[in-house]
Amino acid sequence: MRKSHPIRRVVLATAATVSGVVLLLSLKPSTDPASASAAGAASQQTAAGQESPQGGAQAAGTGTVTGDAAQTQYGVVQVRLTVANGKITKAEAVQAPKGGTSDQKTALSVPKLNQEAVAAGNANIDSVSGATYTSTGYKQSLQSALDKMKAAAGSSGSSGTAGSGSSAGSGSSAGSGGATQATKTVTGQVAQTQYGPVQVRITVANGKITKAEAVQAPKGGTSDQKTALSVPKLNQEAVAAGNANIDSVSGATYTSTGYKQSLQSALDQAGG
Repeated sequence: MRKSHPIRRVVLATAATVSGVVLLLSLKPSTDPASASAAGAASQQTAAGQESPQGGAQAAGTGTVTGDAAQTQYGVVQVRLTVANGKITKAEAVQAPKGGTSDQKTALSVPKLNQEAVAAGNANIDSVSGATYTSTGYKQSLQSALDKMKAAAGSSGSSGTAGSGSSAGSGSSAGSGGATQATKTVTGQVAQTQYGPVQVRITVANGKITKAEAVQAPKGGTSDQKTALSVPKLNQEAVAAGNANIDSVSGATYTSTGYKQSLQSALDQAGG
């Protein structure tokens, strides 16, 4: 038998080594699967985290809100607000007293009240001299619009938080149901006075009086004039005060006393 040449053995060994290295390199993954998966998940989480706050910022605290109509002695006042990012950018009276001297008072007071509402950002604004009733009604409707604005902002916040949990969604539904149940109309007991019965009906929303009216009041003779003079003022004071601790109207003491008694009865039934 003839022996192999030494150089030939070296060449064969070198070729085998190179082939092995090439084979190992071709089998090794170019990217670690676990690392790639983790990187992909992190990228998705980052993208999701960026989208949610942007959507919430656009939805909350922006839009138009109209307050409840406020009854005054000279007519209805109703305020509409334009809100951007939780701040009042525009205020306007969509309803205001009209006719006779009311036209002049409305033209004088409403622009000032609109301006003050935007500047103050709340309902703590000064009444316009010479237009007290319009100013009071304006502030009542303005406060109603602000309350609606806050409720809408709170609802949007709850929805954004509840996105990943069914229990949070249930809480939001319960909150909506509670807001509906909190609005009710209650009629007080009849209060007998020297000139006739007085009975008050109130509308309560979220624990506050939003409307008051006398469903019964003295009639006939001079009682008609006293009722026409006193009842609108008593209605307005009941809404403003939120309780029965209101002043009697001069010249209509009996009617005022009966009104307050029936008003207290209605408040007791409403739970406050």
